[in-house]
Amino acid sequence: MSQDASAHEPEPGTAHYDGPAGGWGSVRGIASIFGKEWATPLATETLFRQNKPRGFMCVSCSWAKPADHHPFEFCENGAKATLWELTSRRCTPDFFAKHTLTELRQWSDHDLEQEGRLTHPLRFDRARDRYVPCGWDEAFREIGAELRRLDPKSAVFYTSGRASLETAYLYALFARLYGHNNLPDSSNMCHETTSVALKQVIGASVGTVVFDDLSNCDAMFFFGQNPGTNSPRFLHPLRQAAKRGVEIITFNPVRERGLEVFTNPQSPVEMLTGKETRISTQYHQVRPGGDIAVLTGLCKHVFAADDAAKAEGRRVLDVDFIAQHTQGLEAFEAKVRATPWEEIERESGLGRRDIEAAAQVYVAAERVCAFYGMGLTQHAHGFDNVALLVNLLLLKGNIGRDGTGISPVRGHSNVQGQRTVGIAEKPELVPLDRLAAQFAFDPPRDKGLNTVETCEGVLAGRVKAFIGLGGNFLRAIPETERMEAAWTRLRLTVQVATKLNRSQLVTGESAYLLPCLGRTEEDRQASGPQAVTIEDTFSCIQGSLARRTPASEHLRSEIAIVAGLARATLAPNPKVTWDAWVGDYARIRDQIAETYPEEFHDFNARMWTPGGFYRGNSARERIWKTKSGKAAFTTTARLSSTGFPDAPGRYRLITLRSNDQFNTTIYGYSDRLRGIEGTRTVLLINPDEMRRAKLREGQVVSLVGDAEDGVERIVSGLTVTPFSLPDGCLGAYYPEMNPLIPLSHHDEQSKTPAAKSVPVRIRV
Repeated sequence: MSQDASAHEPEPGTAHYDGPAGGWGSVRGIASIFGKEWATPLATETLFRQNKPRGFMCVSCSWAKPADHHPFEFCENGAKATLWELTSRRCTPDFFAKHTLTELRQWSDHDLEQEGRLTHPLRFDRARDRYVPCGWDEAFREIGAELRRLDPKSAVFYTSGRASLETAYLYALFARLYGHNNLPDSSNMCHETTSVALKQVIGASVGTVVFDDLSNCDAMFFFGQNPGTNSPRFLHPLRQAAKRGVEIITFNPVRERGLEVFTNPQSPVEMLTGKETRISTQYHQVRPGGDIAVLTGLCKHVFAADDAAKAEGRRVLDVDFIAQHTQGLEAFEAKVRATPWEEIERESGLGRRDIEAAAQVYVAAERVCAFYGMGLTQHAHGFDNVALLVNLLLLKGNIGRDGTGISPVRGHSNVQGQRTVGIAEKPELVPLDRLAAQFAFDPPRDKGLNTVETCEGVLAGRVKAFIGLGGNFLRAIPETERMEAAWTRLRLTVQVATKLNRSQLVTGESAYLLPCLGRTEEDRQASGPQAVTIEDTFSCIQGSLARRTPASEHLRSEIAIVAGLARATLAPNPKVTWDAWVGDYARIRDQIAETYPEEFHDFNARMWTPGGFYRGNSARERIWKTKSGKAAFTTTARLSSTGFPDAPGRYRLITLRSNDQFNTTIYGYSDRLRGIEGTRTVLLINPDEMRRAKLREGQVVSLVGDAEDGVERIVSGLTVTPFSLPDGCLGAYYPEMNPLIPLSHHDEQSKTPAAKSVPVRIRV
């Protein structure tokens, strides 16, 4: 299988970038999207309401919406996401009358979304190979009829990160009333490793850090997270931390400008003078897959420092905390002490002196927060990465005190919140007994399908129907070409979306495209304008109220679409009042509060709390809901998280997002913070590796998968580009590199695709 990544792309250009994150570059990035989209004059007023009390919550990342907000509480990528939604361009039935799906599949991701907002419900006409308009009632009736003919266990209801808490709750209820727990979501592709690992070792599946901890810590450790691109508003508290002398220690294969220097776009002085704030005090370019080795080395130094302190009558370890709140230290300590520094250096790609310098910061710090992203989770042994980071924090009691904790920085808005209200394939994560009593039915108790299992089911022919509530599933998953070929054998595919993307162009035998309101658009129902809620990365629940005129009079809210599908599919149930819920979303929140009374009591009264209301976290209170009742030290025999051995000519590929995209949405061809302009078809490699491989800058090559499973995977048309990366490592863009990721290459325990260490070879 092969794919040419260079098709339909502008002429490339690369240059070294030595400017800061933020600054005038950020302003120009927003301006470029504003001009491209021809957003209405009201777009500016909308941006001023973004992420503020009684405003709307950004559809992009899930960073906190603080009570004490900035005048401009949006970042470059958040503004791009809003302007992208507010575009004046419209993708009408006339567009589909002119273009077949076969033709549109040749378009780039960027060009598809450039057609603008979808305006009408559409049905796939197989004979004409086109989408044609249909009525909402017709779509619901036919989709419901198809679902009733199928075994519910053969249907999958997927959820992207953008759906509100209210929508997610109803969608999960619809699935279980229908008869399955097949509820994969975008978390399965990024932070499912977090949910599994943290649940097992500290008893809570989300991070323990809250926003105020950022102002109270005296050291921050970063692993595989890039705030400059993925959560740029994080740069403001990082800047404040750096200015008050907080040590910021970064481990990441790529040198990201957001973790190096930052100019605050909201500071006139900094903008006019070009003043920069240095962010990381230490920056270590660990090999992809080398984080277990790094964390072992950090803990090894902590144990050595504790030995030295004991000789003086002191302790570095928090022995009281360890004795009262943890179990498993002895085995972990023995393993760490027995691991030679030579092995740690070889696997991490770092020198002992550098690791010890970072560890000494940890030893000296009173309060430490640790932040991580998909650089830890998307590996074959990502569970061990996360668990060993918890180990490091437990050594000094850095969980459950102000200014301490572990913080998986979540990506998509509300991706964390959907799991909170029932989007889960694992029945043990959902209060099924409460749902049974609340809605008078017997929920399915068997495990459902996650993302990888859904793909396996499609390939095997067990999955017959797929409903996508937002997102771009086929573009986001591994094994792109095999999956697209199998996808056409599905009986039914339904996509709920605001814009056109690749997933809508590969259809089952029967297919529908249902356009929904965006989060910026007024949602007016029977009781008047409606608000929704989302959960941010710090577990705070925020209200979101939109005011913009919808892009089309034919759009329906996600909640109305879910309810319409459910009514057309399910037998009537007097306790399930879809019409009343659509008419007044406060009634949905009442149902959520009944199902989850601990987290959502007085939901409607609290939803407009400035900064959001905190739903709580047991581990933050040092209540460990684990099997042992204590936080668990994890011991592993391995030092690499890649899942494959090194071999001559084999590289570890990291997939990256550019500064001009969010997940699979490509806003443009500028990766300003890496100095790459006009192209996405680059192969990043360090100059020493180029010489060893006898490559030259600008040479066009292919990447070939090296999974040794008998399947040929190729992506061609990549331009060799020198870049600062560790030896044995390559970088290239997601989702273009997804065809190289085997479906079987995932974290062992969570099945999160291992997109940060893909085995590949270079073919000239």
